[in-house]
Amino acid sequence: MALTCPNCGNTHDFLVKTAQVHVVHVEDGRVDVAEETRPSVFEVLCDKCDHELSLDNVDDAARRELLLTIGAA
Repeated sequence: MALTCPNCGNTHDFLVKTAQVHVVHVEDGRVDVAEETRPSVFEVLCDKCDHELSLDNVDDAARRELLLTIGAA
Protein backbone atom coordinates (compact mmCIF):
# COMPACT_ATOMS: atom_id res chain seq x y z
CA MET A 1 0.00 0.00 0.00
CA ALA A 2 1.39 3.41 -0.96
CA LEU A 3 0.85 5.50 2.17
CA THR A 4 3.71 7.79 3.08
CA CYS A 5 3.78 10.57 5.65
CA PRO A 6 4.93 13.74 3.86
CA ASN A 7 6.25 15.11 7.15
CA CYS A 8 8.54 12.31 8.42
CA GLY A 9 8.57 9.70 5.62
CA ASN A 10 6.89 6.95 7.68
CA THR A 11 5.47 4.24 5.42
CA HIS A 12 4.42 1.66 8.02
CA ASP A 13 2.21 2.84 10.88
CA PHE A 14 -0.88 5.02 10.63
CA LEU A 15 -3.78 5.83 12.93
CA VAL A 16 -7.16 5.76 11.21
CA LYS A 17 -9.93 7.42 13.22
CA THR A 18 -13.37 6.07 12.39
CA ALA A 19 -16.92 6.17 13.69
CA GLN A 20 -19.51 3.43 13.42
CA VAL A 21 -23.16 3.53 14.47
CA HIS A 22 -24.89 0.56 16.08
CA VAL A 23 -28.61 0.23 16.76
CA VAL A 24 -29.16 -2.11 19.68
CA HIS A 25 -32.35 -3.89 20.74
CA VAL A 26 -32.86 -4.58 24.44
CA GLU A 27 -35.38 -7.17 25.49
CA ASP A 28 -35.62 -9.15 28.73
CA GLY A 29 -32.20 -7.89 29.83
CA ARG A 30 -30.53 -9.11 26.65
CA VAL A 31 -28.81 -6.68 24.27
CA ASP A 32 -28.61 -7.53 20.57
CA VAL A 33 -27.22 -5.52 17.67
CA ALA A 34 -30.15 -4.83 15.36
CA GLU A 35 -28.28 -2.76 12.78
CA GLU A 36 -24.83 -1.31 12.21
CA THR A 37 -23.27 1.01 9.69
CA ARG A 38 -19.89 0.69 8.03
CA PRO A 39 -17.15 2.71 9.68
CA SER A 40 -16.68 6.23 8.35
CA VAL A 41 -13.12 7.54 8.18
CA PHE A 42 -12.70 10.90 9.91
CA GLU A 43 -8.95 11.25 9.98
CA VAL A 44 -5.73 9.46 9.03
CA LEU A 45 -2.66 10.33 11.10
CA CYS A 46 0.95 9.27 10.97
CA ASP A 47 1.54 7.11 14.05
CA LYS A 48 5.11 8.44 14.32
CA CYS A 49 4.63 12.23 14.16
CA ASP A 50 0.81 12.72 14.27
CA HIS A 51 0.82 14.56 10.93
CA GLU A 52 -2.61 14.37 9.24
CA LEU A 53 -2.68 12.67 5.84
CA SER A 54 -5.31 13.47 3.25
CA LEU A 55 -6.83 10.44 1.54
CA ASP A 56 -7.36 12.71 -1.48
CA ASN A 57 -3.58 12.54 -2.03
CA VAL A 58 -3.43 8.72 -1.87
CA ASP A 59 -3.71 6.72 -5.09
CA ASP A 60 -7.04 4.98 -5.70
CA ALA A 61 -5.71 1.44 -5.19
CA ALA A 62 -4.13 2.28 -1.81
CA ARG A 63 -7.22 4.19 -0.65
CA ARG A 64 -9.48 1.28 -1.60
CA GLU A 65 -7.20 -1.25 0.13
CA LEU A 66 -7.20 0.86 3.30
CA LEU A 67 -11.00 1.20 3.30
CA LEU A 68 -11.49 -2.52 2.63
CA THR A 69 -9.06 -3.45 5.40
CA ILE A 70 -10.99 -1.49 8.03
CA GLY A 71 -14.39 -2.49 6.63
CA ALA A 72 -15.35 0.97 5.42
CA ALA A 73 -15.82 0.04 1.75
